[in-house]
Amino acid sequence: PANKTTVILGPSGVGKSTLIDLILKLQDPSNGEILIDDTPLSQLNQQDWRNQIAFVPQDSFLFNASILENVTWAKADATSEEVDGALKQAGALEFVRQLPAGINTLVGDRGTSLSGGERQRIALARALIKKPQLLILDEATNAVDDNSEILIKEALAKLSGQMTIIIVAHRSKLVELADHIIKL
Repeated sequence: PANKTTVILGPSGVGKSTLIDLILKLQDPSNGEILIDDTPLSQLNQQDWRNQIAFVPQDSFLFNASILENVTWAKADATSEEVDGALKQAGALEFVRQLPAGINTLVGDRGTSLSGGERQRIALARALIKKPQLLILDEATNAVDDNSEILIKEALAKLSGQMTIIIVAHRSKLVELADHIIKL
């Protein structure tokens, strides 16, 4: 449902990531169809559809560049207000401001100078700067510590009702955010 949070649960290998690939139009269904607002996904323009989606995978890739460059990669013409807003929405603005070089801090190869939770919050900010209609998180808190998961959960709770959110997990505290739960 639009502007609701749906959590998709299930053990490894049950097809959660395949379902996300189908929603992202990275794969076509072998049978049946996916409907978006009663319109078959196969009838939507692929680029238009993908422009409405932001995806945060389990292992988010950060470029060996500054936090600013990593966030604005998704929207090169973003204003400083948009960048700060996305960082705030992702629960990252405070820790970024505390870094010696702030938003201009270099994150290292694949973000190695940041903790796992910090990397995920930067990846979430990069997703949110697009102002997506659909935000998909695929096991996005699986490899972070409990504190980072709580911070990400708080950030997502504030987004509730502003966009459609799909959270894929095999176990997660994020289940508490669900308006709907699908068990595979």
